[in-house]
Amino acid sequence: MKLKSRLTSGLAAACLMLGAGLTMGPAAAEDVTLKMAVPDWPPTHIMKDLFDKSYKPKSGNKVTLDVDFIPWPDYYTRLNASLTSGEKKYNMAVSDSQWLGAFIEGGYYLNINKYVDADPGLQAVFKDLHPAVKASYSTYPYKSDQLYGFPQMPDLVVNYYRKDVFCDPTEQKNFMDKYKYKLPCTPEEMDQITWDNYRDFGEFFKRKKGEMLMGKPLDDDFYGVEFQVGKGYDFFTTSAYEFLWQHGGDIWDETKQPNAHALGVINSPEAVKSFDHLLSFVKYFPPEGTTGNLDIFKTDELFRAGKVASNLEWIGFAESSITPATSKVADKIAFAQLPGLKTDKGIERWSVIGGQPFVLMTWNSDIQNKEALDFVKWWLSKDTQIAYAKAGGQSALKSVYTEPSYVTFRPWNRTWAESLDWQKDFWHIPEFFELLTEQQEEYTKAVTGQQDAKTTLDNIANFEEKTLKEAGRIK
Repeated sequence: MKLKSRLTSGLAAACLMLGAGLTMGPAAAEDVTLKMAVPDWPPTHIMKDLFDKSYKPKSGNKVTLDVDFIPWPDYYTRLNASLTSGEKKYNMAVSDSQWLGAFIEGGYYLNINKYVDADPGLQAVFKDLHPAVKASYSTYPYKSDQLYGFPQMPDLVVNYYRKDVFCDPTEQKNFMDKYKYKLPCTPEEMDQITWDNYRDFGEFFKRKKGEMLMGKPLDDDFYGVEFQVGKGYDFFTTSAYEFLWQHGGDIWDETKQPNAHALGVINSPEAVKSFDHLLSFVKYFPPEGTTGNLDIFKTDELFRAGKVASNLEWIGFAESSITPATSKVADKIAFAQLPGLKTDKGIERWSVIGGQPFVLMTWNSDIQNKEALDFVKWWLSKDTQIAYAKAGGQSALKSVYTEPSYVTFRPWNRTWAESLDWQKDFWHIPEFFELLTEQQEEYTKAVTGQQDAKTTLDNIANFEEKTLKEAGRIK
């Protein structure tokens, strides 16, 4: 009797629903907007273009990626202002890895562990990521198992050089006569250079207006080498850490809190030697090198204008260097690995990893998070990553960059896989900006001749020690 009454009640309810015009079909598609803050440069424009042309949400919803392109010099300031104001404007953002601690502890960036644990597709992404990229872009505390970000544009520094200049027969002969070894011409030869070689290039190719280069008088001053030593953001720190790590020195290690100290590390004998080595190059740089204004934008500008033989620069700028509309030397450029320091083990090329992850915000709705994570899986799928790499981006997925065809997509891709293994990151802690600003100020005093390497590093070490103790980071 009870079963019969239940069946009768169920049929009656179904009839009522049908009579009211209700159906049991699929839920109606929804309009979902993902507002994303990004720096205004080619890698993010390529992402938006690929999304608009080829993204099809699996949910059936209409998903709009509303991208706010913000100029790089203003990007941190504007993103920080938005997040801390409480306006909750963005659902996603491209974030420098150094910002992770501050914005995670501030309650803005979403921890994604539960989503990864529940999704084999996301697990596969992290399994496929190069470990240096995962540690740098995804984890806080640094190198922990707590995950927050996915790679948007992985990046690193490589050697852009003028093959017309380096391969010129007259320059080759004159270089051999002076330095008693062959001036490298091919990318494979350039891969083998040390900092000593790079210094020779700086000395040899520094020419005044009217002097001869490749058999012709110069219309303007010309320089052999350059790398970033700019006062803004981290535009000196990147170069300083290359030399520091390659000389066997180290930075304050946040993974060893509370037992790590800055004093005796930041200003160790190896650190002082490494910084002196870096400063020895400045006399070969364009004039901006001695004023603290040789940042990544100025080095890029000078190289594209044809005024420098070799530029150590982020891959993210490379597309504009090989584009005739934006480069006077577009058809004259080759790419090689970063110079290094020769040791008993070979050439060491430790460098600061560049690029950025993107993150989700803690205030997103469930449907926004679902669509954002579906977008991430699409972005980090093999087909999309190959399309991105073909358009000028880079991939940190092993399954993509180990494909034999990957090196054919862009001329700098030949440097990518081998360079990834030499990448490290620095400071994810909330105090990073205070530490970085002081460090940049001190480095600039050295490059402008106001103080020597030891004084500079002593000042930085004392400031870091005090700041980290006051923050409770060290005992």
